[in-house]
Amino acid sequence: MTTVDGAAAFLRGRWRVERGIVDHRAGVSGEFLGTAVFGADLGYHEEGELRFGGHRGPASRSLKYVDLGGWVLDVTFADGRDFYRLDLSDGGWTAEHPCRADRYVVDGRITGPDGFTEHWHATGPEKDYELTTRYSRLLPAPKLSELRLES
Repeated sequence: MTTVDGAAAFLRGRWRVERGIVDHRAGVSGEFLGTAVFGADLGYHEEGELRFGGHRGPASRSLKYVDLGGWVLDVTFADGRDFYRLDLSDGGWTAEHPCRADRYVVDGRITGPDGFTEHWHATGPEKDYELTTRYSRLLPAPKLSELRLES
């Protein structure tokens, strides 16, 4: 899986976000490209550009991850409402979030020490869409003291 000790340590930092979007009912597809940050307090914020159908513009969202120890976290919406439990104990996860008549199911997998994927499928009386997201860690820039300058 990865050499870090626990989900919080694995997630903290900056990530590149590449998300494909397919709305099966509307027959429309698109993408979101941007960056995300898991802060020291595990607050999550992503921002970037959404291209979906005829729309092209900025998009963002925020979530909160609550460390339950080891490889388990609770995910909440920014306003504190429950979203789902994320259990990375075996390197992959499946979770469900019911919302009125709709059902959101996520499957994910850690792909290496600097990456993971998520696949969401939302279904309900008026929706049927999928989101497939690839997260790639953005490594911090080297400190000036770590650079070897050739003369």
